[in-house]
Amino acid sequence: MKIKNRHTILCIAALLASQTVSAQTADSLHSVLLNPVVVTGTGTYHKANNSPVAVRVISAKELRDAHVTNLRDALSRLTSTITTQTNGMGTFVNFNGASDDYMLILENGKRVSGDDRWERISIGNIKRIEIFGGAASALYGSEAIAGVVNIITDDSQNCIDVSSSTKMLNRGRLTQEVNVDANTGKFSTRTTYSHHQADNWQVNHYQAFDEGGREVMKLTGRPMSTAFRSDHIGQQMEWRFDNQWSAYVKGNLYDNLTFRPRSATYFTQKKSTDAATGETTYTYTAKQAYTYDIHHQSYCYGGGMRWAPNVRTHVYLDVYSDNFRSDYDYWQTATAEAYDETRKQTHYVNETLRGIFRLADWNKLSAGTEMVQESLTSQSDHIDGRSTQTYNLFAQDEVRALRWLEGVVGLRYTYNNNFGSSVTSNAGLFLHHSGFRLRTGYAGGYRTPTLSQLYATDQAKTAARYTLNNPSLSPERSNFWNVSMEYGNRWMSVNLSGFINEIRDMINYRTLRQAEVDASASLAALYSEGWTTIRQRDNIDKATLRGISGHVKFLLPYGFTLSGGYTFTDSDAKSISLDKATQRYETASSPVDKSVRHVGNFMASWDKTWNRHHLNITLNGHQQGRRYSSTYGYAKGYGQWDINVRHSVTLHQFSIEPGLGIENIFNERDRSPWNSNYSTISPGRSFLVSLVLKFSDASTDRK
Repeated sequence: MKIKNRHTILCIAALLASQTVSAQTADSLHSVLLNPVVVTGTGTYHKANNSPVAVRVISAKELRDAHVTNLRDALSRLTSTITTQTNGMGTFVNFNGASDDYMLILENGKRVSGDDRWERISIGNIKRIEIFGGAASALYGSEAIAGVVNIITDDSQNCIDVSSSTKMLNRGRLTQEVNVDANTGKFSTRTTYSHHQADNWQVNHYQAFDEGGREVMKLTGRPMSTAFRSDHIGQQMEWRFDNQWSAYVKGNLYDNLTFRPRSATYFTQKKSTDAATGETTYTYTAKQAYTYDIHHQSYCYGGGMRWAPNVRTHVYLDVYSDNFRSDYDYWQTATAEAYDETRKQTHYVNETLRGIFRLADWNKLSAGTEMVQESLTSQSDHIDGRSTQTYNLFAQDEVRALRWLEGVVGLRYTYNNNFGSSVTSNAGLFLHHSGFRLRTGYAGGYRTPTLSQLYATDQAKTAARYTLNNPSLSPERSNFWNVSMEYGNRWMSVNLSGFINEIRDMINYRTLRQAEVDASASLAALYSEGWTTIRQRDNIDKATLRGISGHVKFLLPYGFTLSGGYTFTDSDAKSISLDKATQRYETASSPVDKSVRHVGNFMASWDKTWNRHHLNITLNGHQQGRRYSSTYGYAKGYGQWDINVRHSVTLHQFSIEPGLGIENIFNERDRSPWNSNYSTISPGRSFLVSLVLKFSDASTDRK
């Protein structure tokens, strides 16, 4: 979509010259920004300053001030521990040096699964984002090796809340979110809707070829960022029967469709050498780049109950199902008829019963059981209805030994029908005195092989490579140690932390030796069919990640807020590959794929209130060093700086918040040829226009 209505933009800009809303009080601002409530680190509620485990929080105010439109941008711009990378295979997230395969994403404490899990979270519905860096498998199970991101959504206490948020940028980028809440005291309902879209764009329209040491450029129609349209609608209802019992049901539906250019072409190169003269010539053939779009759909439904017979006992039952489907939507071409194909279909079911028991004023126990069922069907990976079941028992105890000394210890037992039993533990100490806090701990992590890793086969005909499945894979495991020091008061917080994360039994491709192929009649038959490389996934790699991270935040006089962070990560991956000539396996060292050593972020914000009018101006910056790719080498470092102005004005029960912004002020772009390891896919300097409308009826008496 292109922004064509200039009159609308001018009207919004005119509003910026006037209005806006009353700000939070100083005390509430301090509480929200410097000492919010957190739950992620322990599964129980704590003020951040009193949590035995360090948790980084991004508040709703910080999200509004930064004008971010999706979860990945929020994490990469507002923290220094998380980076993102987008290429032709999608967008990848890196957390303290490890890929998002080792990250767990939760929404209100419940796992979000599926390939589109990042896109399904609506920014306008977020109350806060809690980020726990480190292994947390004892509390949360598989995948929690690098860290946990928990999205806490808003829970309005007003009778009626209605809000609409619109953000527009160039390149056809549009975000529209609508939330409708109703609350009678005993019953509440929340309806959410979000729409995102963008056009195709490319910064460099060329692809590079090597002609005997001379670089030649050819035009390509393949975009750096693919056009898409997505819609997400969600519904949740909750009943509070009395002070002891409550129940809820929820459901949501997400739909995403790409729009790749149908006329796009690319070139293939053919090298020819004249036998008589030895002269080398190069010919190029134009081919159609795409014949299909990709269509993602996911839906989630579930419900649960809470029983709190007294202030010392809380019992929760949650049951939900998360389902994902991806299709190839082919269109008519000159050589093939249009047809559709189901690329991938997954089902995830989680049943959790847990309790929080305050055994004494100095002791709090969390314990429960969790059952997970997963299934996968994939035509592209030749998987037909494979499934796995996992059963868990877990417990975590928080003990206050002294007024200034607390400890936490946890244990999880896991049984999976594919790999058997596993035990994971964690332990930590928390020392605090006045404004000083010291936390240290150990945590084990594990990640069960995915169904795709266990059962997928692949045939890459152009590379003559055949990939076998391997149902005998073992879980990946890790040992994580960390220490953090923090000081805070009403006006500032300063944090310095360090970690070591040792991941072993990592799954990667192993090329089979010739002797292994010759010993199997079925594998030897593959060689006779022309497959020159036969491989399978195995637990053959390992990595060590070490890092140090610092973060500061200041609430200064006259409405100024300053915050910033820096993270240094040193990674060492040990990968095994086969030398076909010697038939020996060799170990090579390199940084972890997609890791970045130096990352920094900065935010400066100014808030001013005049009666019903509130103004916020925010400058946000993100700087990072070179990113390593095991396929393409290093991408250059880059920085992006944004500035946003947000007004708000309140008129009784209504408020309006117009905003303007400049994204990528210094027009930072990566002009590398197509299919490079891009440092950024930003199209360059962009202008943002936003408008938020709100209605709140907080005056009606609840029943």
